[in-house]
Amino acid sequence: MLNHNNLKGRVAVITGAGGVLCSGFAKDLAEFGVKTAVLDLNFQAAQAVADEITAAGGTALPLKCNVLEKESLEQARLAVNENLGTCDILINGAGGNSPKGNTTKETFELKDITEKAEDIKTFFDLDPEGIKFVFDLNFLGTLLTTQTFAADMVGKENACILNISSMNAYRPLTKIPAYSAAKAAVSNFTQFMAVHFAPVGLRVNAMAPGFFSTNQNKARLYNEDGSLTPRSDKIISHTPMGRFGVPADLTGALLFLCDESYSGFITGVVLPVDGGFSAYSGV
Repeated sequence: MLNHNNLKGRVAVITGAGGVLCSGFAKDLAEFGVKTAVLDLNFQAAQAVADEITAAGGTALPLKCNVLEKESLEQARLAVNENLGTCDILINGAGGNSPKGNTTKETFELKDITEKAEDIKTFFDLDPEGIKFVFDLNFLGTLLTTQTFAADMVGKENACILNISSMNAYRPLTKIPAYSAAKAAVSNFTQFMAVHFAPVGLRVNAMAPGFFSTNQNKARLYNEDGSLTPRSDKIISHTPMGRFGVPADLTGALLFLCDESYSGFITGVVLPVDGGFSAYSGV
């Protein structure tokens, strides 16, 4: 029988842990006896996740944290060290997109300039501040968080970092250039860190989720009658496994990459969990 008993008693720091997927990571690790620091900009969301973990018999510390502010990160690190111990597993899950980094249409047409409609935002209308916000949140947030917590991890036995990239890093989606570019940066940064920290025993990998269906995004994926939206129909038609992922689909990859008894010689890997989307050419 597979087990992850050696994870018991370790300390995991998870950013963005008030969200759907990262809260799942916190609960999955806590189930194996990992002490989890649940970091999120929304403290109420972090508290709710921590309460669920402690109610199930686990150990969790909810903390409000802004991954773009060094002082906020340092305060979180001090709280983690005092209450749980130094970090063994760092999961950089904080991220997201902004409409300011999106185009309205999938492709550009000449009439978008010659017959410009007020409600159409083209490539030429992209807001530099919106692009910067998305890039900073996903990439800079990963870098600053790692700078803060990895200082306690280098030289520790079996410490590891797991970054959350996206299948957008393999194939940029239409309409969201900022998010796709930022996640590509996260994947590249994962490989850099894997090489940089290898001499001190710190493994660094990433997971690249595809399209996942959750209660929070169902309105974007489905019409009111339960049918797929046009964009969702494209997604499913380009997903060989023919369905959206669910949070439980990430559990195996999470435990595999965090547990050195299964992945001790694996570093610098970006593992797609996308039902084959990134492998399919469409023909």
